[in-house]
Amino acid sequence: MTVRLEEGWGSAEDRRLDSPVPTTGASPRTSGYSSTVHTVATAPSSRSGRHSALRLALVVAVAHGVNDAYMSFIPPLLPRLMNDLGLSIASAAGLAVAFSVASSLPQPLFGYLADRYGRRLFTIVGPVVAAVFVSTIGWAGSFPVLVAFLVLGGLGSAAFHPPGASYAVRIDAGQGGGARYSIFAFGGSVGFAIGPLMAVGLVQARGLEGAWIAMLPAIVFAPLVWLQLPPDGRKARPRTPPPPGLVLRALRGPLGLVFCISAVMAFVQRTFVTMEPIIVAEAGGSEALGALALSVYLGAQSFGMVAGGLLADRMSRRRLLAHLCFWAVPTHLAAIWLGPSGIAGWTALVAAGFLGMATLPPIVVIAQEMLPTGTGVGSGIVMGLAWATGTMFVLGTGTVADAIGASSATMLSIPVAFLAVGLALHPALREALERPPGVAG
Repeated sequence: MTVRLEEGWGSAEDRRLDSPVPTTGASPRTSGYSSTVHTVATAPSSRSGRHSALRLALVVAVAHGVNDAYMSFIPPLLPRLMNDLGLSIASAAGLAVAFSVASSLPQPLFGYLADRYGRRLFTIVGPVVAAVFVSTIGWAGSFPVLVAFLVLGGLGSAAFHPPGASYAVRIDAGQGGGARYSIFAFGGSVGFAIGPLMAVGLVQARGLEGAWIAMLPAIVFAPLVWLQLPPDGRKARPRTPPPPGLVLRALRGPLGLVFCISAVMAFVQRTFVTMEPIIVAEAGGSEALGALALSVYLGAQSFGMVAGGLLADRMSRRRLLAHLCFWAVPTHLAAIWLGPSGIAGWTALVAAGFLGMATLPPIVVIAQEMLPTGTGVGSGIVMGLAWATGTMFVLGTGTVADAIGASSATMLSIPVAFLAVGLALHPALREALERPPGVAG
């Protein structure tokens, strides 16, 4: 059998692990197994469960990469859309915000539905819907139709993320939830990094109207991923998500702090991703250079995801968040000031992407531990609702950019990340992380 152990890494916030019971007086860290049939039988089962959870994380990571490639299509094309449609910076930012909010805000709802009715269908259909509508933006004959296409594509992505993250973390599989989430997130970040180059390459070769071909990878991958996901079956049907009242009480407590940290960091990163191609264009850079800068930034985020997930399993998540949020400020400012040129500029760009997105794995794992019976809801709150909230403030940056320029407006926005540092160090969050999983305060 297994018991819940509390094991720390030099912090008051202990990591909760599922480990075999030592029957010979050995330490849990170095425990051997007794010769009893009972103990020997449970150890292989535990290892098999971990291997199964890892395999599932790899599958949904591939799906995540396909999905998120379409989510980074729009920012590198904003300068082209501004020229073609005569848009201001604020209007262009509005396009990006509408797309991002549609892919984020409904996530708690989709998470609730996935927890209630099964995750498999949402995980498969979401990326296909996103691919179809994002790839056909060249067929939109007007600004309102373009917004509608982006909103529909965003809804497809929103349907995928909560069940995908829930499949990956598998808190019932015990130790390693942060590492498994980092695998899932790494897949998404790789796709996100490829997206700008794919978008600009296709549009330069075929025009916006010919970008429809980009939907084909999602359509091809969908049945392959479907076959690899476990069926929801009868066991998934009785699962009851946490009632809305419980979720709201959690949001008024420590889960609300985690939500705010995620929203602040979302604002910082969405501001940078939206404005960087415009900043490059204003400085005389090409569309390709803007796409390359985004791909480098987003590619660095993929490695930040992995590091954040691994560290989340090994140290105080609260202090990890505080450090990451703090150092994200100077690196983002340096990336804007130096631009994508020279060793220093590219290094700052890499560091900014790495540190910013490394915050997400500990955020998601904390949320899922606070709502263990509603992992899809927890993921949707801190990945979806929080990111939608933070993204909406990018409209303010865009409005200011029309007055003082994209570079200056973005540099004024980045220091908001210091608020996340204070929230991560809040005593209420420390107390919540010392409680057993599932007790959000």
